Amino acid sequence: MTTFDDLLQEVGEFGIYQKTVFFLICVATAIFSYLYVGIVFLSVTPNHWCRSPGVAELRNKCGWSLEEEWNYTLPPDRVGRSSYSRCERYDIEWNATSISCENPLSFFQNGSAGLPLTTCDDGWVFEDGSFPSIVTEFGLVCSEAWKVDLSQACLNLGFMFGTIVLGFGADTYGRKCCFLFSVFATSVAGLAVAFASNYIWFTIFRTLQGLLSKGGWLSAYVLITELVGMEYRRTVGIVNQMCFSFGMILLAAVAHLIPAWRSLQLTATIPNFCFLIYYWFMPESPRWLLSRKKKEEAMKVLQKMAKKNKHTFSTNIETVQIEDCDIELKDPSVIDLVKTPQIRKHTLILMFNWFASALVYLGLVMRLGIMGGNIYINFFISGVVEIPAAIIIILLIDRVGRRFPFAAGNFLAGASCLITAIIPNANLHWLKAIISSLGKLGITVAFLMVCFVNTELYPTFLRNFAVSVCSTLCDIGGIVAPFILYRLAAFWVEMPLVVFGVIALIAGVLVLLLPETMGVTLPETIEEAENIGREKKTVPKANYELVALHSSVEASNNRKPAPEKIITS
Repeated sequence: MTTFDDLLQEVGEFGIYQKTVFFLICVATAIFSYLYVGIVFLSVTPNHWCRSPGVAELRNKCGWSLEEEWNYTLPPDRVGRSSYSRCERYDIEWNATSISCENPLSFFQNGSAGLPLTTCDDGWVFEDGSFPSIVTEFGLVCSEAWKVDLSQACLNLGFMFGTIVLGFGADTYGRKCCFLFSVFATSVAGLAVAFASNYIWFTIFRTLQGLLSKGGWLSAYVLITELVGMEYRRTVGIVNQMCFSFGMILLAAVAHLIPAWRSLQLTATIPNFCFLIYYWFMPESPRWLLSRKKKEEAMKVLQKMAKKNKHTFSTNIETVQIEDCDIELKDPSVIDLVKTPQIRKHTLILMFNWFASALVYLGLVMRLGIMGGNIYINFFISGVVEIPAAIIIILLIDRVGRRFPFAAGNFLAGASCLITAIIPNANLHWLKAIISSLGKLGITVAFLMVCFVNTELYPTFLRNFAVSVCSTLCDIGGIVAPFILYRLAAFWVEMPLVVFGVIALIAGVLVLLLPETMGVTLPETIEEAENIGREKKTVPKANYELVALHSSVEASNNRKPAPEKIITS
C-alpha cells in the first residue's frame, strides 16, 4: 500500500519544481503584507489645527509667525499633548478691522480668558509639506478620527468571513482556482480603493479586499505544503511567513519613495495582476485532485514534477485508485471543543492567545504611525526584527519544546510594552525604539508558535476544525486593535502599550498551563487528547511532525493530516 508521501519521494520531495512554485508563492506573500499593514501609510496624520476664517489674511497682514498664529487663535490643549488645541478654536470673527496685530486678544475683555470656543466647523489646516493621506483628504481627525479605526476593522472583518468562504471554495474548486480568483478580485478592488471618491466608498472597497484576499493567500499556502514532502513542511511554512516580513521591509522603502496615498495604493495593487500569469506556472494540488478522484490530472502533475526534478516516475495511472476509508470518521463539532475538561482548557487558552497575538502584533505595527520620529525607518526596523523570530523558532522548537518559546515570546512582548510605556520621551526615543522592537520580536514568536501548538493538542478528526475555530479570534483581535490604539492614545499616547503589555503577559501565563507536545504522539481520539501531558508516548521526529493542514484554509497552520492512502498494483 502506497501513501501520497511515498509518491512524493519518488518524484522528489522538494526539488526544483517545488522550489520554483514556492518562490512564486513567497512573492505573493510579500505583496500581501501591504494589504494587512498598509493602513500605517494610508492614514498618516500630520500636524493639524482648526481653520479660522480670516486668520490667513490677518497673518499675512501682521507678519505673524506660525507659532504666533497658534497662540492668538487657538486655546491650550486640554489633555496636554501639545501647546495648542488641534480640535478647538476661539469663536472669533478674525476679519474684524478693529483687531490689533500686536495683541489681537486685548480687544476682548480679560484677554483669552472666557472666550467662547467652537469646533473645527470650517475644516482643518495641515502642516506644510505633509503628503496626502486618507486623513487629510477625508478629514479624519478629531471627532472623525474613529473612522480610521473603522476602516481597518472592516478590513479584518472581511478577512474573517472571506477566509471561511474562500476556504470552502478551495476545498470545492481547488487551491489554484481559488488563489487566481482571489488575486484578480483583490486587484480590482484595490484599484477601486485608489480611486475612491469619499470615505464611505474607501471603506466599502477595503472591506471587499478583505473578503477576497486572505482566503486566496492561504489557499496558495496550503498548496505549497501539499506539494512538498513531510520533512519540509515546517520549514516551508516558516520561510513563507518570513516573506511577509520581507514585504514589510520593502513596503517601507516604497512608501518613502511614493508617500501620496493614492499613488501608493496603485503601486501596491498593480503588481498583483502579474500573479495571474501563475496560471501557467502553478499546478493544482495533486493531493487535492486525488481527494476529488481526478486521478488523470493528478498523475499529469506528478509526472511533470518528476520530469522537472529529474526523477523517474513510472506509476501507471490505470493502476492507481483511492482507497475507500474503512473507518467511519466522526464529524467535528463545536461541542467537542468544550465538552471534556482538558480540551476545554486548551480551547479557551488558545483562543485567547490567537486574540492576544493579533491584537498586540497589529497594535504595535499601527502604533508606528503615531509614535513620532521617522515613520519609514521605524516601519523598516519593525519588519527587520521579525526575521530573527522565525530563526529562533527553527532552532528551538525541536530542542527545548513548544511551551517555553511560546510563553517566552508573550512575556518578552508584554514586558517590552510596559517598559516602553514608562520610559520618558525626552532624549530617549532611541531606547524606546529598541525595547519596542524587542516587543515586536516577542509577539512575532508567539504568533508563529500558536499555529504549531494549536495543531498538536487535538485529535485527528477534530484538529483542523479546532484550528479554524480558535484562529477566528485572530481576526477579532485585528478588528479591536485600531480602536484600542487610537482611542486610548487620544488620552495618553502610551496607554495602548499598557493594555497590550497586560494582555501579552496574561497570554504568557496561560501558555504555561498547556502541556508540552514535543515528541508526543499526535492524539487520534478524545481520550488521547485528554491524556496529553499525563503520559507521553514518544515517536520518531518524522511521525510527530505529521499534523493536520488538510483542506481548511481558515488557519495558516504548518502541519498536515495523514495523507490519503493510494493502492498501486
